Amino acid sequence: MKNIKKYLSLALIFALSLVLVACGAGGSDSSASGDQANSGTDNSLQAVKDRDVLRVAVWGDLKPYSWVDENGNYQGYAVQLSRKMAQDLLGDPDKVEFVTVNAEERVESLNADRVDVVMATFTKTPEREEVVDFADPYMKVAIGLASPKDAPISSADQLAGKKIILNKGTTAEVLFTEEYPDAELEKYESKHQQFQALADGRGDGLVDDNSYLFPWVKENPDFVVSIKELGPVQTNNPAVKKGNTSLLNWINETYAQYSKDGVFKDLYDQELAPFFGEGVTEQDILLDEQL
Repeated sequence: MKNIKKYLSLALIFALSLVLVACGAGGSDSSASGDQANSGTDNSLQAVKDRDVLRVAVWGDLKPYSWVDENGNYQGYAVQLSRKMAQDLLGDPDKVEFVTVNAEERVESLNADRVDVVMATFTKTPEREEVVDFADPYMKVAIGLASPKDAPISSADQLAGKKIILNKGTTAEVLFTEEYPDAELEKYESKHQQFQALADGRGDGLVDDNSYLFPWVKENPDFVVSIKELGPVQTNNPAVKKGNTSLLNWINETYAQYSKDGVFKDLYDQELAPFFGEGVTEQDILLDEQL
């Protein structure tokens, strides 16, 4: 019996020692500095530098913002802005890895540590601020409506009963679900699909950021941006994983310098202006401090 008690006592002491070791290890993890402790995965500014590649989520089919050309190369405003960021952060504009996403994959791509920053025209909203951190904006935007030139929808009063095309997971979907319940919504997975649906006559109109509609109607002259603004004017901002303060702060500081140096204005002239028709100016896209 004494031997049994002795063995039980030794076993208890050994078990307690394991608990204390585990607690000590847990304490060292919780005291880790930087974004690792906050975000659960290391895509901090230092991690980007160590990796020597900036991973960026973009569209693959949305001219003139980001798309893949016939040679398999990424092009567009967000692409060139991302390359400029890679140049200033890592010393080489080619040290960027683009990852194609759709609207519903933007947050997931950050949380799954597939990308460091989302540049897929992510409109800043209070709901989205709960799940990602937004840096300062690189352009402004409002929801607009495109419709056939020979049957334009020119007023929100005409929306009831109309078949309206939109992209899932966008601010346009939120706006129309909440504010225009009498419209019949036709939802698509991608920008390409929604614009093809309008071109094919599968709806009376299409709603999305007016910044998308301006270049599309120039290429499709049978259609017009019949309503330039529905709802408030908002902004498109880079998004990083919640808690990734080091990368967030670097983007904000860098964008402030870009505004002073005219980088946004130069990129507008180079990447956006050639795609816009008459009646669209830099004031429709850029913020006052970027002009």
